[in-house]
Amino acid sequence: MKYRFSYQITAWDILKISVNGIYSSMIGASNIIFTVAVLLLTTKLWGEVNNLVKILLILGIFLFPIIQPVAIYIRAKRQVEAIPHDLEIAFNDSGMHFISQQQSSRLKWNEITGVTKRSNMVVIYTKYKHGYIFPNKVLGKEKDDFYRYIVSKIHRRQS
Repeated sequence: MKYRFSYQITAWDILKISVNGIYSSMIGASNIIFTVAVLLLTTKLWGEVNNLVKILLILGIFLFPIIQPVAIYIRAKRQVEAIPHDLEIAFNDSGMHFISQQQSSRLKWNEITGVTKRSNMVVIYTKYKHGYIFPNKVLGKEKDDFYRYIVSKIHRRQS
């Protein structure tokens, strides 16, 4: 195997990539505009509304900056719990290999749709918005070489 990693992903890793995806899109811009609008509305109406409306305004303020990330983290925790603790992912000329005590499987290079390198991780996509996160703590000093290897395999199959 050219590269072999013990797949150690945390809910925090999934949260980071999810929030980054949200706030680098139009949805994120809408979330910010909504939060600022509700905040301004709250400051203007606070003394004139009853307690129920005050509670709804506070929930509106906290919806995107607090409640949404907590919900994403809870979902991410469930995703991480479903991953076998002994999972290893290996890469060679034939593709991506998943190895655990219970089972093993393989994805050929033509099933991998893309790769993204971020400051704190490399993400390998297998379907639209579906992929595998490799944090820097897993990749170590091999991050740049690993990224170049994956890119070369993806580009080679497209040629």
